Amino acid sequence: MIITGDDPEYIAFFKARLRDQFLMTDLGPLRYFLGIEVSSTSDGFYISQEKYIQDLLARAALGDERTVETPMELNVKLQLTDGDPLSDPTCYRHLVGSLVYLAVTRPDISYPVHILSQFVSAPTTVHYSHLLRVLRYLRGTITRRLFFPRSSSLQLQCYSDATWVSDPSDRRSLSAYCVFLGGSLIAWKTKKQTAVSRSSVEAELRAMALLTAEVTWLRWLLADFGVSITIPSLVV
Repeated sequence: MIITGDDPEYIAFFKARLRDQFLMTDLGPLRYFLGIEVSSTSDGFYISQEKYIQDLLARAALGDERTVETPMELNVKLQLTDGDPLSDPTCYRHLVGSLVYLAVTRPDISYPVHILSQFVSAPTTVHYSHLLRVLRYLRGTITRRLFFPRSSSLQLQCYSDATWVSDPSDRRSLSAYCVFLGGSLIAWKTKKQTAVSRSSVEAELRAMALLTAEVTWLRWLLADFGVSITIPSLVV
């Protein structure tokens, strides 16, 4: 359990009440939780999953020490029929599942993980080679972290994009967005659209609609936290 707030005295009171009712141990300031590492500085907080990546690379048992600059090649369009089926897809499924959780702190792998997760039912040698590329990218960028500054504006900045008919199997587009609260990246997503868009404009509008729903929810959430946002959130 993570207990947070801006009133240290009330946090101490809350912990005391919990100890009265439950057998618990206070582990002190947050440093590690469910594979996520948290470090605090005078400027803000960093969150990362460096140890999680190290464990993931050890389980993958890559046979070389190569690294790559990008998690996926440009304009790659994977299909179900690419390559030969893997004799044992268990490793592929395990690694992709681990990458899904890693995307909690690594938005840079959100897109390739979305693509690779579509083939977990019947992965092939081609899909597995692209999975290994993501792992090699992570090996070279293992120290990357998300930064949340202590002082920042409380205004939402929202960005969306779409790739028109990017899936060769069903011709559906992808929606993607990211949301910043001041200088902090707080939400991001890559998702295949539910219907075929008949133009790039329609694909962009669907992506913007997905982002608008997310921003509306975030504004309600911030209001529940007592954060009043008085100006409209610009969606780009």
